[in-house]
Amino acid sequence: MKPNISTNEGLFKTHKSYTPEEILAAGGTTAFGRKTAKNKLDVIKAIENAPPIEPFTDQEWADLIDQLAKDK
Repeated sequence: MKPNISTNEGLFKTHKSYTPEEILAAGGTTAFGRKTAKNKLDVIKAIENAPPIEPFTDQEWADLIDQLAKDK
């Protein structure tokens, strides 16, 4: 099942997401960034200042390591 990435759900509740078609219709990535008042330095700063995200819980890591050990 393919998720609808244009809805404001999940991790990006405060940010609207755009489809590739919307970006291309704006004239490409650079033109899209200018039209939405975004620039790469702002994005870089936001990424650098973001809190670290752990993709797995401790239990999930333990399960993964166990599965890897069994698969050897």
